[in-house]
Amino acid sequence: MKVGYLGPKSSFTFQAANELFEENKLIPFASIPLTIEHLENKTVDFAVVPIENSLEGSVHATVDYLFDQPTITVKEEIILPIRQQLLGTEAVKQPQKILSHPQALAQTKQYLKKYYPEVPLEAVSSTTFAAQYLAEHPKEKALAIASEKAAKEYHLKILASDIQDHTTNQTRFWVLSLDKKQQIASDLEDKKVTLFIILPANLPGALHQVLSAFAWRKIDLSKIESRPLKTYLGEYFFIVDIVLDENKALIKNAIAEIEALHAKVQWVGTYPINKFT
Repeated sequence: MKVGYLGPKSSFTFQAANELFEENKLIPFASIPLTIEHLENKTVDFAVVPIENSLEGSVHATVDYLFDQPTITVKEEIILPIRQQLLGTEAVKQPQKILSHPQALAQTKQYLKKYYPEVPLEAVSSTTFAAQYLAEHPKEKALAIASEKAAKEYHLKILASDIQDHTTNQTRFWVLSLDKKQQIASDLEDKKVTLFIILPANLPGALHQVLSAFAWRKIDLSKIESRPLKTYLGEYFFIVDIVLDENKALIKNAIAEIEALHAKVQWVGTYPINKFT
């Protein structure tokens, strides 16, 4: 079995994947689209990618790719706490730049504003790449924001710990598969359903009608979010997460009612939730 993930090694996606799969089965890829493409091409059996951060919201690259590829299904969700560390070497006293992934820079903006207000921030492809860059360029006056695991991997010093602006910072990751029958941890109690819904037309009350199909059945929606259809300005599809603590027949009946309104429903997955601390 092979499992693709958004790399490089020691990235937060690697840490999420490593919670469920042995390290020797993990294969890193440079981007989310490339990771999912390898799943489509069947060079890997699963793909692990981020879907949402509690501070920065949805990962649009993942959402948009899955919307265009309805054959891919979500098998499990991994929720991982995200703790950012300021990394560097003993030699760096007055850094000339701080490197990290754009989301990590956004998650630590209050810390950076307080302690490094004049230092330029440089966005790179991943937090782990930032740590790797520091290790490979020890003479540069630079710091990185990355994980504790990345610090150990590249033998960097943690100059400040847990610098994220909110202690509740978490990221959701999805384990993706082409096999809709394949199970990973179906014995987990907490489960969720994710749907993509396209309204029949951009008409007043159309979204209200769709949501009413869930509301009067008292189906618990944990999330609803819009994304552009990439057709015309003002046209969207909606991402809906449903807590699966209700009668499954109610959800199927709600979907049937929505489809009767000529809306399109794409079933993204029914999956267990695996939380780590």
